[in-house]
Amino acid sequence: MIAKKHRTLASVYLVNDAVASNLAMICAWFVRFELEVIPVTKGQQDFATYALLLPLITFVFPLAFAVQGLYRIRPARSRAEEAAAVAIGSVVATIILSGVLLWVRPAQSHIVPYSRATLAIFMVFAIAFAILGRVVVGAVVERRHRAGKDLDRVLIAGNGELARAVLERMNARLGFHIVGYLRNGDDGELSVPCLGTIADAEAVVREHAVDHVFVALPHASSKAMMELLDRLVRNVVSIHVVPDLLQFMVLRSRVDDLDGLPTINLSDTPLEGTNRFVKRAFDLFVASLAVLVLSPLMAIVALAIWIEDGKPVFYRQVRMGLDGKRFAILKFRSMRVNAETMTGAVFATKDDPRRTKVGRFIRAWSIDELPQLCNVLAGDMSVIGPRPERPEFVEQFRAEFPHYMLRHKVRAGMTGWAQVHGWRGDTSIRMRIEHDLYYIENWSLLLDLKILCMTVLHGLRHENAY
Repeated sequence: MIAKKHRTLASVYLVNDAVASNLAMICAWFVRFELEVIPVTKGQQDFATYALLLPLITFVFPLAFAVQGLYRIRPARSRAEEAAAVAIGSVVATIILSGVLLWVRPAQSHIVPYSRATLAIFMVFAIAFAILGRVVVGAVVERRHRAGKDLDRVLIAGNGELARAVLERMNARLGFHIVGYLRNGDDGELSVPCLGTIADAEAVVREHAVDHVFVALPHASSKAMMELLDRLVRNVVSIHVVPDLLQFMVLRSRVDDLDGLPTINLSDTPLEGTNRFVKRAFDLFVASLAVLVLSPLMAIVALAIWIEDGKPVFYRQVRMGLDGKRFAILKFRSMRVNAETMTGAVFATKDDPRRTKVGRFIRAWSIDELPQLCNVLAGDMSVIGPRPERPEFVEQFRAEFPHYMLRHKVRAGMTGWAQVHGWRGDTSIRMRIEHDLYYIENWSLLLDLKILCMTVLHGLRHENAY
């Protein structure tokens, strides 16, 4: 089974990471106290002192890597993305280890603590060894697959749009060989051999030694599907029924269990469980640091607004956030007081006469958004996520775009995947939705860091920011 292959490969990676982190500690001790690359000034420590840490390292490092999603096998993940995730996981694990060691002293001494220099060297070795090990494992697996070894033989039952979607995804995966497909009506042809009709399923499975059958038939063929499944269950083959839900598959799906009754969740997101905690911790760290660094700039902007146009300095506006709940977003005021009294809720336009002089500048550089750091700290928003809209616009967009409300499956953000690609202000709502759903579907801490860097480098000043 595919899940079994993934579990096996994940287990290999876990063993690799545990061995790599243990080997890293051994090398770190040797480099520190035997080679003395960094002069030892607080006393020599023998290896037995650090050997006591190996069981803890064996537990902490795989746990940190699991939080980074490194044991979820994703064929589409690049080497660079995996390396970055390993580096982040190693840093987190080393920080946890250092925190534990604040309470633990070497058994041989009540004075000399564990060497911080040794821990720093250890972290570098851990990153290098874990990445190297994973590259080797990946290369070995890929080489065997390209040589035609350890391949699972796959048969697709169906030849319509659903079957083509299965074929496209299977072609992107190593480790599987598609022997062909079974025709069902005149829905078209696939780019692999046709081995007969679905009535020939049993004979084809035996003749071609099929390991997996992907049943990809439309709802209209439910009777044919039941007859096919009845024949397949009589054979030793792994059966995968692909539900005809393509028109609804806008986020990742998950099979849930309702007291033994399987249900399909069509709007699952990666931001559940531990990932939700990790993202919230990331938000609190970034927002707190940003408030600390940017508070002088925010004070200057507040003073400039007050000098030009008086009070209020801040502007509160109702927006829609997580799960459709409303909250008051906080911004520096960039327009005249009561600017919407005559116009109502409308998008800002280029050369908008309602703006103040200070407002024109701070909107052009997105400085008016900085008070939203308070919304992040309060839990109403995230640093990275889909931009929140006003309820009036939400009602309009949800009527025009059926999947619009899926943006509210996560916290709204100060910046996002759509914004760093230029889809901000009065631009295409459809493109904004596509980018937002991509972000939700593919969320990772690495993606958040990437968006944050793109925002700082070239996302603050934009022609559509007015």
